[in-house]
Formats: sequence, C-alpha cells, structure tokens
Amino acid sequence: MVVSGAAGACGSVAGQIGRLEGCSRVVGICGTDEKCSILVSEMGFDAAINYKKGNVAEQLHKLCPAGVDVYFDNVGGDISDAVINQMNQNSHIILCGQISQYNKDVPYPPPLPPAVEEIRKARNITRERFLVLNYMDKHEASILQLCQWIKEGKLKVKETVVKGLENIGGAFQSMMTGGNTGKQIVLISE
Repeated sequence: MVVSGAAGACGSVAGQIGRLEGCSRVVGICGTDEKCSILVSEMGFDAAINYKKGNVAEQLHKLCPAGVDVYFDNVGGDISDAVINQMNQNSHIILCGQISQYNKDVPYPPPLPPAVEEIRKARNITRERFLVLNYMDKHEASILQLCQWIKEGKLKVKETVVKGLENIGGAFQSMMTGGNTGKQIVLISE
C-alpha cells in the first residue's frame, strides 16, 4: 500500500488502517524528513518518501519492488502518476483528495494524463472516489472500531493545534501547503 499526503489527517490514519487490515507493506509519501520520520517511528509505516527530495518513482521502485496493490491518493498530479506507473495488475486506487489539482479548472476527479490512463486500463486498475457519505450505514461500526484501535494503542492520531479563532486563516493556509502533521485544529477555547 502506498499513501500520498501520508502525514495528514486522512493519510496517516489510512496507512495505519491498511496495516491493521492486512497490508504487508505500507509506504507513505509526504513533504518533509520530519514527517517521514514520524510515519515510520510513530505510525507504523514501513518506509516514507520525502517527495521534495530525489526521484519519487526511483524511491518507490526500491521500496516496493513487487509493485503496488493499493494506492490511497490524497494529492493527484505527478506523484500519483509515479505511483500508478508502478501499480500491479488488478490493483486499486482509493481517491480521497487531489490537493495538487484544487486550484486548476478541471473536473473531479481530474482526468489522468493519456499515458497514465492507458496504464490504468491495461492493468485493470480501479480508481474510485472515497466519499464518507457513501458509507453512512457503516458509520457507527467504524467509529467503534477506530476508538477500539486508539484505546489499544494500535491507531495513533496526530494533531497540529493553533490557538485562537483569529488564526484560522493562517491555519487553513498552512494545512493546504503541508504545514501540519495529522489533523489541523484551531483551538478557540480550553
């Protein structure tokens, strides 16, 4: 399993759930060495790639020599193209977010470049949007499972906290540019 945006709220939990549900190897992609270290030392990822350093495709090839079966996609763009190029036959993309595409005038989900779309089709790679509202019938059971994993120490949740409602704009901007680890929170009261 490969997770992009792996040090954010969704990605960090998705990778841990992947491990808990049987993925034999979980690799995260994020934007700082510190975040990579947190993913491996605290969150149970096998490895992490700082996409701002080196070639993501080369690093993925070394870390996933047997290819990728599951990709939890939070970012889209060049990073996703590199992961899809290394995906196995009949693998699966879970499309959670596309942060690299948010300020572009493209449909959602954004189309893949023709060469990458050809790979996706040739390898029978599914690409489905993950919308929590499509799983409302599983909400209660999911909350109970997540809480149990947290209580047991099997699931760790990180937060980046900024104090004061007056700082909401800066907190949002920081979140959108990768300044947070885990969930970005604006604390308005103790």
